[in-house]
Amino acid sequence: MIKVIRGRLDGFDGQEALRYLGYCKRDIPADNVRSLFEECGREVLAVQDLRAVYSDFPLATEGDGLDLGFARVKSHSLALNLTGCKRTVLFACTAGAGIDRLLAKYNRISPAKAAVVQAVGAALVEGWCDEICARIEREYGAVKPRFSCGYGDLPLTLQRDIFAVLSVTKNIGITLSDDCFMTPTKSVTAIVGVIEK
Repeated sequence: MIKVIRGRLDGFDGQEALRYLGYCKRDIPADNVRSLFEECGREVLAVQDLRAVYSDFPLATEGDGLDLGFARVKSHSLALNLTGCKRTVLFACTAGAGIDRLLAKYNRISPAKAAVVQAVGAALVEGWCDEICARIEREYGAVKPRFSCGYGDLPLTLQRDIFAVLSVTKNIGITLSDDCFMTPTKSVTAIVGVIEK
């Protein structure tokens, strides 16, 4: 059964956002960078529109060949990730179009703010993915780390099958380009293996 959820996060992982900007853990950002992060962080949190859709599917594997229940694919990377699983949960999620609007605005008037909004938006959608995976774990039991199209040798074109089976555009408003890129840009699709008990 397909489930659609909405959410809201009170914050984001600031260290993760700094990493997206090229900072290392030991780097201490200057005061002006910190204040820019605080300002842009407030703006991103104000426009967040967190949505997700997910469903579970049976899994059958034969070497690197996988029958995901909604598509067949050959991927050594995904097969390794799903070792010990007989089911998967497939999800798509987004942080919303408001972040893309902020990016468009700041790309015109402040490249520094655009870079920070990009980093904060990425950290926010990662936090949303973590929330979804925690929900999946509560619902289905122990799970493997999420795995997305484009990781390792899993083709980006699998996005088309994901969008079709979850009715992603209808359910949560993400669209997919001919090149398999998503809009809003702060959107993710992933496969989560449910560990066999």
